[in-house]
Amino acid sequence: MTAVPETMTAIAIVGKGGPEVLQPQTVPVPQPGRGQVLIKVEAAGVNRPDVMQRLGLYPAPKGHSEIPGLEVSGTIAALGPDASRFALGDKVMALVNGGGYAEYCVADEGSCLPVPAGLSMVEAAGVPEGFFTVWHNVFERGGLKPGQWFLVHGGTSGIGVAAIQLAAALGANVIATAGSPEKCKTCLELGAKRAVDYKTEDFVEAVKAETGGRGVDVILDMVGGDYVERNIRSLADDGRLVNIAYQQGSKVTIDMMRIMLKRLTVTGSTLRIRPAEVKAAIARAVEEKVTPLLADKKIKVVIDATFPLREAAAAHARIDAAHVGKIVLTV
Repeated sequence: MTAVPETMTAIAIVGKGGPEVLQPQTVPVPQPGRGQVLIKVEAAGVNRPDVMQRLGLYPAPKGHSEIPGLEVSGTIAALGPDASRFALGDKVMALVNGGGYAEYCVADEGSCLPVPAGLSMVEAAGVPEGFFTVWHNVFERGGLKPGQWFLVHGGTSGIGVAAIQLAAALGANVIATAGSPEKCKTCLELGAKRAVDYKTEDFVEAVKAETGGRGVDVILDMVGGDYVERNIRSLADDGRLVNIAYQQGSKVTIDMMRIMLKRLTVTGSTLRIRPAEVKAAIARAVEEKVTPLLADKKIKVVIDATFPLREAAAAHARIDAAHVGKIVLTV
């Protein structure tokens, strides 16, 4: 193993605003604490929470790195006290609390997974944020079962492509929304039974038609705003609505009578602030249920584009524009 240097290149958020506020800087290499590992980063996923942090709308929680980046792949470069699962040089992918846009990153050992055979390090960097989020929200919180109907909004986002594939692979009937005929075609190729162009179609009517008027059992929504009431109208009796973001606003008006009459569950979550032991439990479930599907090529990591670490601003310009799947920084 190469000795760990004292300093590294990382991407700092200088001010708040557009992609231009992401600037390379030389900073100290972080040190792993108890139960943590230091990862020599090979690739880092770019996600919507990073954009929100850049805009000043999603500051790093207290005690977390202010460097953006919530998922990485790389090799174990150092072990903190009580970290014993991995050895120096092991290839891992990890959900991290921040700090991913850097040459080195600290991760809780429980949130690290071995890289599945046949997966590139770029692909591995696109696994943790999306598949941890989908597994926990769609299957643990939403309780999606084989044969049930599932609606996911933003079908070609990093979360969306993971949700379509995983739900379809595990036997659900998937409906996805997307913003163009080309993106709808991609949703169908990934396993959706129906793709709805939300710019030209009403997804409530499309769901009703596709399910024979019954509605869907689970909805994964990252839009919020006026989608919430429309989601409620799209759910079947005993359906579950899971919100993980609110691009159109978090404050909404809903009809409680409809929730009561249909016995609906409205829930949601965010991963970054959850305790390490919660993330570790999700990681173990993903390792058991999801990584075998990746290794067997039954699902895949859809890569939209890659950018060198120093070009993080260009990567954010890409995520701000049209993209399909994951955007990844390479180190």
